[in-house]
Amino acid sequence: MRLANERGLDLIEVAPNGRPPVCKIADYGQLKYDRKKRAASARKNQVQVQTKEVKVRPKTDEHDMAVKVRHARRFLDVGDKVKVTVRFRGRELAHRDIGAQQCLRVAKECEDLGSIESHPRMDGRQMFMILQPFNKPAVRPARVRKTKKPSPGVQLPVDETSEVEAAQTSAEEVDETSEVEVDETSEPVPEATPEG
Repeated sequence: MRLANERGLDLIEVAPNGRPPVCKIADYGQLKYDRKKRAASARKNQVQVQTKEVKVRPKTDEHDMAVKVRHARRFLDVGDKVKVTVRFRGRELAHRDIGAQQCLRVAKECEDLGSIESHPRMDGRQMFMILQPFNKPAVRPARVRKTKKPSPGVQLPVDETSEVEAAQTSAEEVDETSEVEVDETSEPVPEATPEG
């Protein structure tokens, strides 16, 4: 305790259950700061696996099913789990085998990216199955927003250097030796006025 006071530091108990208890002399504020930074770094590097859901029906058409499979493949490729849900309405509940076929069809289409974690089972009026990815999820890529193309009538701002360059190139293209003849005897053409 005397050494800690002489150095202007704190006496910190590291292992209270040890015989004798282990203590060290350090700055307690700095120790708390370092622990907080280490915990934040560990949280930042930790990857959380999300579960994405793909919903189908027993009567889902071929093309729609292909779209759902494409979504499931994309989710598995990123490293997310996929929950395939088949929702039954009315008398469709009697045909649970068709729902199981739909689930297994999605699993078969995605077998190169993931495997079945839980097989199809009923939960009320829904049947669900969970697919898990083979690869471990990497750090998620940032979402990139697509830039909109300008409307046909909108002009984009142009900086002055490009205007100067455009003027120079157009001046070079014009041959200074060529002359344009103007017929002064012809009458000027009147301008069109908008009718209101």
